[in-house]
Amino acid sequence: MRKIYLQLSLFALLSFTVSAQKDDSTKANKNGETIGIGIKAGLNFSNVSNVSGINGHSQTGFHAGLFIGGSSKHILTSRTELLYSQQGYAFSTDSASGSNTLNYIMLAQLMAINITHFVQIQFGVQMGYLLNAKIKSDMPSTGIASADKILDLYNRFDYGLAGGIEIHPIAGLLIGARYTMSMGDLYKPSDNGSANLGLSNSKNNVVQLFVGYRF
Repeated sequence: MRKIYLQLSLFALLSFTVSAQKDDSTKANKNGETIGIGIKAGLNFSNVSNVSGINGHSQTGFHAGLFIGGSSKHILTSRTELLYSQQGYAFSTDSASGSNTLNYIMLAQLMAINITHFVQIQFGVQMGYLLNAKIKSDMPSTGIASADKILDLYNRFDYGLAGGIEIHPIAGLLIGARYTMSMGDLYKPSDNGSANLGLSNSKNNVVQLFVGYRF
């Protein structure tokens, strides 16, 4: 039921932001402005919730990509982003330690509230597709091929919420921070043994710091 509500909310938000982009584009044309396309990149400080069984803690990655957004001259506008995002978590147990790196393609659809021309509050939804996963660990291979196929342990699609703040100090330069929280389970159901480690309800969460430029 929660997934159905989230999907309906996602559809409603996407419809509203597309409408906002069209309205913003119409206003831009009348005022001689244009919807801006830009680039951004920065650091990820990522972790996974509900990993107490393996003493999970944060690890650092990065993200980079493109965005399209409305003019900062209107109070309410929107932002669409397509990003490559490297995230995951580090872990340690009595028998092993290491890190788990997950590489996603993320599509974010955000509403934006401009507080003057220099500060923008953003919030919305994002969807992700897991490209690959890699575990670095001092634990030896199990010797069982099915257990060593790391990517098979994960749900390839992810979805969740995102929110943050962006500052526009000069010209097209932007600096920002964002928090993203997954609503979908990271791991597939417990036939892979994730439940035994307390990972069955694990979810991605990431703090992002970034800089960018809007053309």
